[in-house]
Amino acid sequence: MPVPIPEQLKDLTRPRINRAPSPLLAISLPWILVMLGSLSPAWPIISSAPVMPPLGFLFLLGWLHLRPSLFPVWAGLPLGLFDDLYSGQPMGSAILLWSLATIAMDYVEARFPWRGFVQNWVVASAVIAGYLFVSAWFAGVQRQPDLLLAMLPQIALSILVYPIAAQIVGLVDRLRLIPVREV
Repeated sequence: MPVPIPEQLKDLTRPRINRAPSPLLAISLPWILVMLGSLSPAWPIISSAPVMPPLGFLFLLGWLHLRPSLFPVWAGLPLGLFDDLYSGQPMGSAILLWSLATIAMDYVEARFPWRGFVQNWVVASAVIAGYLFVSAWFAGVQRQPDLLLAMLPQIALSILVYPIAAQIVGLVDRLRLIPVREV
């Protein structure tokens, strides 16, 4: 169910003379949101198994679904590098997986340009599950198959949290397009 737009926000986004969206804000805010999501492993959450969804990756998928041409295809490299620095994964795993995810999402966008939210959720679910399984393999889980079962709650939670991440991306998208004074 879409979030209703408050009247104050509708008033801010209407076109006015001498007002336009800030190019700096419009370009940098998506990158900043994904990087802030990548900082989520620094949150003080203690558990014996992986539970926290990869918020940076979920925000990246949300942006790739909402505005497919906003991020270039090579955006997975710098964003994956930033995620590798804070996630605790082996260096290069997020670089590879985020780059492959942006390429896959670009392919899906070119192949099926008219999709609904349910189709986007199914595609995101497959990409999220694949990302978590392969990143666990990079971390060395293949030596302990029982840990793959311990990952199932993280995968389920990540899939269920994706619509919330997409809503946050939509709200930030409205914020980044607010007209400010032109000089």
